[in-house]
Amino acid sequence: MLIGEVARRAGVSARMLRHYESLDLVRPTGRTAAGYRRYTAEDIRRIFHIESLRSLGLSLRDVGRALDEPGFTPSELVDDLIRRTRERIAGETELLTRLRRIGAAEPADWEDVLQTTALLQALGSKSAGRRQRAALSSVDEVPVPVEALVEAVLNETDPNVAGALRWALAQAGDGGWALLAEGLGSPAAEVRKRAVQALAEIPDDEATALLRGALTDPDPVVRGHAAPVLGARGVAEAIPTLLDMVAEETNAVDAADALSALAGRPATAEVIATRLVELLAPGTAGPSARRRLAEALADIPGPTASRALAGLSHDEDRTVALTAAYVLGLRDTH
Repeated sequence: MLIGEVARRAGVSARMLRHYESLDLVRPTGRTAAGYRRYTAEDIRRIFHIESLRSLGLSLRDVGRALDEPGFTPSELVDDLIRRTRERIAGETELLTRLRRIGAAEPADWEDVLQTTALLQALGSKSAGRRQRAALSSVDEVPVPVEALVEAVLNETDPNVAGALRWALAQAGDGGWALLAEGLGSPAAEVRKRAVQALAEIPDDEATALLRGALTDPDPVVRGHAAPVLGARGVAEAIPTLLDMVAEETNAVDAADALSALAGRPATAEVIATRLVELLAPGTAGPSARRRLAEALADIPGPTASRALAGLSHDEDRTVALTAAYVLGLRDTH
């Protein structure tokens, strides 16, 4: 079979067949009287083997080794191909994400494309200062797609940069709910905490709904960031978590403020006061916990809170008793 027919059957150009010959990958078995290359069925089979191995990403050098070296083992080479393929996919995925974000910014011209690209690169910079400047400039100068801001918020470790990113996200108008919800479902508690902190700065119903879900988070730190925000927004489901925070001195001041905000409704105030009294049951709270509970009772209206404070004003611990007496005095003057 001559080279032209081999090229048609194998789907390989005649030029590539000559290149294979120059590399000694495949050689025609013979020549015609006129000097044309003649290939046998075995030659064609080898060409198909070469093309099959190339389709896996092997270099022509590795193809030659695989076909000709008796002791050649594929496992190490295949592992290397897997690693390189993953790296290539990661690179292509990153490029695709960047292109989608540029498209989402709806650039009017190539100047807009360049500005958006520069800002996206700055958000991924190793310099905290550069990331912070990018976050701040994203509001008034070059709009950044919301999903880029959400990703940056969920991954940022520097507190100053994180604050700037959360502010920029809140200013963007579209909170990126789906991505923030994914953040709340992350296996990493730190990522879930960042998602809650971002939602805390977005005062709308969608953010509040996602924060409600965070009340059942297995990590107390995550719950502790969500509950005071929800309490301030009038969400009564936050009460149990807020009470735990006061009793355990976990951001107790903010928790007490949130309970005070919720106590604006008489029925809710009575529920809060009753549960605070339960936490004061003998043998359940030490002196420091009783003092914090007395402070929390200060802004809870109603007779239940007053009776609890009156009892605490005679507490065996002098600090608790003085705190309760002082709070009672303030209540009497109002």
